[in-house]
Amino acid sequence: MIEGRVDVGRGVHLAYQRLGDSEGTPIVLTAGLGQQLHIWPDGLCRLLTERGHPVLRFDNRDVGESTHLTFPPPGPLDFLRKRWHPEQYELGDLAADTVGLLDALDLGSVHLVGMSMGGMVAQTVAARYPERVASLISLMSTTGAPRVGRPALSTWRRMFGRPPRTRAEHVDAAVRMYRHIGSAGYPFDEAAVRAAAALVWDRDPRPAAGVGRQLAGILKSGDRTRELRAVTAPTLVLHGDRDLMVAPTGGAVTARAIAGARLRTLTGLGHDLPEGIWPTLADLIDEHIRTAVTRSTDASNR
Repeated sequence: MIEGRVDVGRGVHLAYQRLGDSEGTPIVLTAGLGQQLHIWPDGLCRLLTERGHPVLRFDNRDVGESTHLTFPPPGPLDFLRKRWHPEQYELGDLAADTVGLLDALDLGSVHLVGMSMGGMVAQTVAARYPERVASLISLMSTTGAPRVGRPALSTWRRMFGRPPRTRAEHVDAAVRMYRHIGSAGYPFDEAAVRAAAALVWDRDPRPAAGVGRQLAGILKSGDRTRELRAVTAPTLVLHGDRDLMVAPTGGAVTARAIAGARLRTLTGLGHDLPEGIWPTLADLIDEHIRTAVTRSTDASNR
């Protein structure tokens, strides 16, 4: 494994890890709201590298070991009124960060796989920087269109609870949240959730402010349906049928917005990546990439 922290422009540095063989077109794994690079489990990454794909995972701005902005996060009234700080960024800024990371690591076209907010970022990269995206997978994500892909009311209440003040509180809160939004069709591994949450806190014991700014960035970006019509990369949309964070309607509207996109609903999957889904997910990613590469090669040979 190779890891580091690089300047991606505009005063932002991103922490990253590269796994597997350095040869070949990498799979770039983009994390969700408030999530660090380890939200992509080591075991899943290993399955991808065993299938011959180099993997790059990273912390978005405002989480983990990447740059944290200093302006105050929005409060509940700011979200209600959609009143943002003058320095508040949008998904387009996170997309530019991602491309800046590719530039810093001297990577050209890549396979983008984004989860939740990371799916929104990956979609935006594919729409605005088509030459950098060989294929796209949008996982448990949405387009920002109103009244679809929204969290359940029970999830909203948990999201706006009092932020944890200690490591122990953070770990306990993660267990409660993932018991709620996790995959009802798979066993709940509390020990794994606790270990992952502890690692998150140890890497960044100030997660609440970054989550608030990232959430504001999603809401400020609004409905991106029209922009997604510009996506030309071969696209696979994956969504669980038990998702209480991003309703399955989000996957459906994403597939409709992107020309030629395929939608696959994963039975029993919620808004997490339980170990039981890793082989299926690795196979779906591998198949989609190989199909995209074959079609690109055939097109170039005509």
